[in-house]
Amino acid sequence: MFFQDREDAGGRLGDLLRQCDLEGAVVLGIPRGGVIVAAKVAEALGGELGVVVARKLRAPENPELAIGAVTSDGSSFVDPRSVRVLGIDATYLEAERKRQAAEAQRREEAFDGQRRPSVKGRKVIIVDDGIATGATAVAAVRSMRDAGASKVVLAAPVASAERADMLRQEADLVVCLIEDPELFAVGQYYMDFRPIEDDEVKAALDAHAAPTSGFVGPSVPVRRAAGS
Repeated sequence: MFFQDREDAGGRLGDLLRQCDLEGAVVLGIPRGGVIVAAKVAEALGGELGVVVARKLRAPENPELAIGAVTSDGSSFVDPRSVRVLGIDATYLEAERKRQAAEAQRREEAFDGQRRPSVKGRKVIIVDDGIATGATAVAAVRSMRDAGASKVVLAAPVASAERADMLRQEADLVVCLIEDPELFAVGQYYMDFRPIEDDEVKAALDAHAAPTSGFVGPSVPVRRAAGS
């Protein structure tokens, strides 16, 4: 199975999620590409659309190498093997976690800083356009647990089979259209996997916006999907 683009993948994923008793759930996309997929999921379920930003934790002297991830509230995942092999000390790790958590908060506010209803006691679906390492997905799932969500679902069109199994230890439910034990790159499953810009993420959120009474809680930015 191949997807035409992220919207096509999101539509198919939404159809599958309809079978999981998740109507009306809060749907949070991991920017950037995950938000485009999440918008179609929110439409399918009549849920609310928002973002949860998870930033990679960078290895010392090699910022392209991820050793984990963190969200704006400090919820994090650290790969213990990477830390051990690279000899990363606790001082560096804590400083990097704080740096990236602050950047995650800045980006969440830039995307949609005016609407932050609480997810406490609610079903939450975290959506990405694909899962390769799983680091950002784990951090996002832990963030929603910390925020008091009643059920946390991780959904993606395609995932590494190994990482999907790892995520089942974190989320209440993992839903993927494709789980490939030999996944090399998420983009290989898309005909169109061009980079998504910040203004496209904002446009997707704006397209699903509805008036709210303002801040309801200290959680993450969420907007109601059109037609819900």
